[in-house]
Amino acid sequence: MKKIETHIDGLFIIENKIFNDERGVFVESWNKNKFKKEHLESFFLQDNMSISKKNVLRGLHFQNEPYSQTKLVSVVKGKVLDVAVDIRKNSKTFGKYLAIELSDSNHRMLWIPTGFAHGFLTLEENTIFTYKCSRVYQEKHDYTIKWNDKEIGIKWGIKTPIISEKDKLGISLNQYKESITLNG
Repeated sequence: MKKIETHIDGLFIIENKIFNDERGVFVESWNKNKFKKEHLESFFLQDNMSISKKNVLRGLHFQNEPYSQTKLVSVVKGKVLDVAVDIRKNSKTFGKYLAIELSDSNHRMLWIPTGFAHGFLTLEENTIFTYKCSRVYQEKHDYTIKWNDKEIGIKWGIKTPIISEKDKLGISLNQYKESITLNG
């Protein structure tokens, strides 16, 4: 396992060792001891999987404290543009994002600590996306920042993705900033 730093503190790309032979591919996607050795500790409580058509955009989702989640995300089949946005109140990279391609061929994963909004765009039909979460889903504390928020400026490479009604109603980063200023 290789931990790769990004331009945002605490957000890491994970490259796992790939074993490839005439039978196919083997990848160890989670080993608590190896992650602990890299100072990436979490007690995952929930695993999620989505299967999506091409051009489906999910996000940008997050849960507020005390339900904020660390996530370890990966693609089992297909390809996504995965995006994590720093929404930590006192972070020097607040509002900055990382966009990375995750696929069944590169076997990369993204370690997303608490305090990030997360989303992804599927780039292939029937993409299978998985993620481990450090806290269980709490509907009352689940929020969405608009995928096309101009202040963030994510370059998704698509003008009209397939998105849910919930995601269409997302708030802007500025609205989020105002809410954390008022509440915290």
